Amino acid sequence: MLSGGDELWFRDASFYEVPVRSFFDSNDDGIGDFNGLTMKLDYIKSIGMDCIWLLPFYKSPLKDDGYDISDYYSILPDYGTVEDFERFVSEAHARGIRVIADLVLNHVSDQNEWFKEARSSRDNPKRDWFVWSDDPDKYKDVRIIFIDSETSNWAWDPVSKQYYWHRFYSHQPDLNYDNPEVREEMMNVIRYWLDKGLDGFRCDAVPYLFEREGTSCENLPETHQYFKEIRKMIDREYPGCILLAEANQWPADAKAYFGNQDEFHMNFNFPLMPRVFIALAEEDAFPIVNIIKQTLPIPEKCDWGLFLRNHDELTLEMVTDEERDLMFREYAKLPKMRLNLGIRRRLAPLVDNDRYVLELLHALIMSLPGSPIFYYGDEINMGDNVYLGDRNGVRTPMQWSYDRNAGFSRADSEALFSPVITNPNYHYESFNVDSMSRLPTSFLNWFRRMIVVRKQNSQVLGRGSIRFLKSEDKQILAYIREYQEQRMLCVFNLGRKPGFTRLDLSEFNGWHLRETISSVRFPDIGELPYFFTMPRHSYFWMIMEAPNGT
Repeated sequence: MLSGGDELWFRDASFYEVPVRSFFDSNDDGIGDFNGLTMKLDYIKSIGMDCIWLLPFYKSPLKDDGYDISDYYSILPDYGTVEDFERFVSEAHARGIRVIADLVLNHVSDQNEWFKEARSSRDNPKRDWFVWSDDPDKYKDVRIIFIDSETSNWAWDPVSKQYYWHRFYSHQPDLNYDNPEVREEMMNVIRYWLDKGLDGFRCDAVPYLFEREGTSCENLPETHQYFKEIRKMIDREYPGCILLAEANQWPADAKAYFGNQDEFHMNFNFPLMPRVFIALAEEDAFPIVNIIKQTLPIPEKCDWGLFLRNHDELTLEMVTDEERDLMFREYAKLPKMRLNLGIRRRLAPLVDNDRYVLELLHALIMSLPGSPIFYYGDEINMGDNVYLGDRNGVRTPMQWSYDRNAGFSRADSEALFSPVITNPNYHYESFNVDSMSRLPTSFLNWFRRMIVVRKQNSQVLGRGSIRFLKSEDKQILAYIREYQEQRMLCVFNLGRKPGFTRLDLSEFNGWHLRETISSVRFPDIGELPYFFTMPRHSYFWMIMEAPNGT
């Protein structure tokens, strides 16, 4: 754990999501590892990231990219040793970077020793660590999450001749949290890794821990109670460490995971994410304004995690059928781009690598209430490969240079865990860290500058309130962020054509406006509406300065 500093550090932080195996290969076996990740910490520092979120690195048969854990107390040998992990965390802390890791609580791999014991005999002490039934119609009203690959939430075990419960893949049996031994064991897992220096966890699939007949088996009171117990333990034993929830739910259910500041410190803003893209497609600010109003307020010492893309599909479970159809029509024109109820594409291909749109989207999530969470490679506009199957097309090797294998590994290309991106529109020879670092006008260097500006205004953007301003043009989104004496005006044109708006800022008559990136001073605010003309997909961040002496 990185000691010292504000315990609300996460409210001002920028997060960077990294799969260990995709980042850098230090031993030329074609697979990224912890030593390689350690070697690239200076790069992560150079783009201004405050915290790294690691995808699962535990022992696993890798049927679900590590989310099927076979041993919680170990590291996948391909990634290195526990000592390599500890060195990585220590080196990150030396650079002022915190580290959180995925914690998969809901399920394990069917190769986990716990499950092997449980299925060996109905009398085995581990039997009650999982959920069994003779009747596959039990909990029959519960939805199936992976509709493309699973037909039931029950799977038949031919060894012990009973069905076991799984909310995800059939090779991932759910743990039975009604068993106090399971609850205590997962507490021990948390302690084990926090003792090794982690600064917290991103908790996977949190709504599904408990099962009750006649319910959706999601967001149950027992689930919230267990996370309150985990939070109490962390606050007592590991102050300063955080819990980040993955709860893909409607706003009211998602907000509930903050509790009364006694459950999760952070929660991904799943309600907002698809509606950013919907607003862009419809050229209308309303979907963003409406959903932000539904997701606020939240407890003062909690925060949303804002993201555009991540390692999973762009999930469309919690939108209306009409909104889902719009998203598929606009962003996933080919059936191959779709998976379950989502879109398996990276950010740049999702918006046809439109530089204006990419800057607009990043400026949005850096200025809306919450902490931005960026997916590795999005800062260099990496492409994807929808032909790799499942979500693997958005988990390809990081592109470091125009050298072979994109500078990711010196292994033979056939030995790589995944092929690098060679699509002409996103070829690694053009889209890589080395090339884009040398080009002053590259998206990577724009990203670096924006992170610096956000850090300079981290309190008003990380902790401030939001007030939406009325615009006569529906494609213009405008709001003021306010924190103590600080004010920032943010204006966005979500349209494909130039737009204009007159904003009523008369309450700030006499105040100055200064553009944040260039520090250029704009005309002072007067009693009349403030007029903006904006090119398509453009934005302004404006510092609002009170007149001298006020």
